[in-house]
Amino acid sequence: MKKDSNYLSILGKSPLFKGIRDDEIEEMMGCLAGDLKKYRKDEYILRLGDSLEAIGLLISGSVSVIKEDYWGNRNIMAKMEPGDIFGESYACVPGAALGVSVEAATDSEVLFLNVGKIMTTCNSACSFHSKLSQNLLTILASKNLYLNSKLTHMMQRTTREKLLSYLSGESVKHNSASFDIPFNRQQLADYLSVDRSAMSNELCKMRDEGILKFDKNHFSLMADIDR
Repeated sequence: MKKDSNYLSILGKSPLFKGIRDDEIEEMMGCLAGDLKKYRKDEYILRLGDSLEAIGLLISGSVSVIKEDYWGNRNIMAKMEPGDIFGESYACVPGAALGVSVEAATDSEVLFLNVGKIMTTCNSACSFHSKLSQNLLTILASKNLYLNSKLTHMMQRTTREKLLSYLSGESVKHNSASFDIPFNRQQLADYLSVDRSAMSNELCKMRDEGILKFDKNHFSLMADIDR
């Protein structure tokens, strides 16, 4: 992988390299043996059933983590932006079959890092390598909390209840009643496992009832939800 300032800037903002200086990251690239790959929009990066030994770190573009069934029904589990990582849970369990697919939502570049080299101290015993392992553990715990939140939304019975659960959670995350969500309408429907038309109708009903306002992916929640 080339070590220019743009790549180092993205790596430095990634939670995987939190607390590690740019010069230390550059030094670590030698022992981590990163493999940079490019993907076109809608191209699969990883497929259901694959086994992994490397963590994917998104350098540019955006990717979607997708759950697909036998009949091709799709449910977006997460959307990744530059600096985010994916596949870490499966890479940490040797031989585990990937239970999701990862697809490029736009033209993207992904840096693959061997998880064994992350978890094992290198020969030079660099002091910041242990920090990298700690960061990976924190990411695994954070994503477990994320999946628990998604499960909370999915457990709601109706499309309206799922929407309100999700939007309420986003409001708490942004500490504001007005916020942007990372999904377009189809992606949001896939994420919540609801029909897009039914979801759009429900959003319009809630807007007309004064529960919320929205413009594309920007939402504002009203205080008087009892209506």
